[in-house]
Amino acid sequence: MPIYLKKEEVESTVHKAILSKRSMGLVPTMGSLHHGHLSLIEKANKENDIVWVSIFINPTQFNDPNDLSRYPKNLEKDYGLIKNICEKIKIFSPNEKEIYGKTPTLQKYDFKKIDVELEGKHRKNHFNGVATIVSKLLTLIKPNKVYFGEKDYQQTQIIKKLICLENINVNMIICPTVREKNGLALSSRNNFLSNVDRGNSSIIYKSLNLLKSNFINSNLKSLRKNIINDINKKKNFKVEYLEIANAETLQIDEKINPKKPYRAFICVRVNEVRLIDNILLN
Repeated sequence: MPIYLKKEEVESTVHKAILSKRSMGLVPTMGSLHHGHLSLIEKANKENDIVWVSIFINPTQFNDPNDLSRYPKNLEKDYGLIKNICEKIKIFSPNEKEIYGKTPTLQKYDFKKIDVELEGKHRKNHFNGVATIVSKLLTLIKPNKVYFGEKDYQQTQIIKKLICLENINVNMIICPTVREKNGLALSSRNNFLSNVDRGNSSIIYKSLNLLKSNFINSNLKSLRKNIINDINKKKNFKVEYLEIANAETLQIDEKINPKKPYRAFICVRVNEVRLIDNILLN
């Protein structure tokens, strides 16, 4: 299975693929792969002649140095999981210097305020950091398709804006959230949860579904307050935010317009682990 550490190696391989008119798909990851990542890779493998998986823990999207240092790493396991899907998949696994040079620097973008809502309120410059690395990867690999998961819905909207801003010729594929049996959205951070906390985390998806089933005919302000109180009663659980936002603008409208699409977004801290999720409401 080909593993690339240098941009020059990638550039050469990409050039040959373009000349031979072979389609390419890219799945950007930070490693510590789970079944959510693997579902993206499997879909990309079905839809493209060549699949690239990037594994790079991007420092510019972390506003908390402790969060960056704690992020799980297991390259050999990741390589094995990818190899099980297809031995021909190409892995780009650079170090920080290869991507950023001496000093990691993020690019500032004008995302029309969708980057300062929800996650953006709690993780300053997070989405500028995400956009910076994704831009570098898209420019380097030049894929026909790039794959992201719906769990990070706000991130997908940021990448859509990025593609338009930089006029990048790529088709973005958004894939459904993959969940554990109890409904918890798969995340690399789930490995930090105790068995008890992991089980109790089922309340997150249940709460989103409660909002969905009562979206039209309920007092949403009261329901939202009750949901937050119920989650906070769980030992070690603290709701960071629970918001209903316009699915297109990510703005929190004072009045719900049933003709517009809305999503519920939630972030719950379980001890030091941040768990995010979202669901389409209408």
